[in-house]
Amino acid sequence: MYTREEASQLRQKFWTTFGQYMAPVLSAEGWRVNWINYNTRLKHVYFRMQADKKEASIAIEITHQDPELQELFFEQFLALKTLLHDTLGETWNWELHGTDELGKTVSRIYTELKPVNVFNKEDWPQLISFFKPRIIALDAFWNDAQYSFEALR
Repeated sequence: MYTREEASQLRQKFWTTFGQYMAPVLSAEGWRVNWINYNTRLKHVYFRMQADKKEASIAIEITHQDPELQELFFEQFLALKTLLHDTLGETWNWELHGTDELGKTVSRIYTELKPVNVFNKEDWPQLISFFKPRIIALDAFWNDAQYSFEALR
């Protein structure tokens, strides 16, 4: 087992490695982008990648504090479900009003990879191969879909 400090350093090293791997990849608009902290430019909507000792996930997270407004964002994504799944080339899971690790209500559209362990460097190629095409596809989707959310800004 790792100490908390060692685990933090190893996790940080993975994300740094992934960021360096993704650095040459331009966005759908041809811009440099911080893939790890992708900016949707829409408050309360985030693209999140997570990895721990059991699994990895990539998600669109809607974090608005008002459950009704959170549901409006979710419904807008539902209207774009076919475009999203076509762009991703796969079907993702849809969860309205779930709970995050801090107990806050969030809605998520996500997919997972199990079993993988971010603390096992032998799993890093699999993790990178999981995250890379999906975050690029999310960017391509968002390049077209973001305008559908103008009324919710």
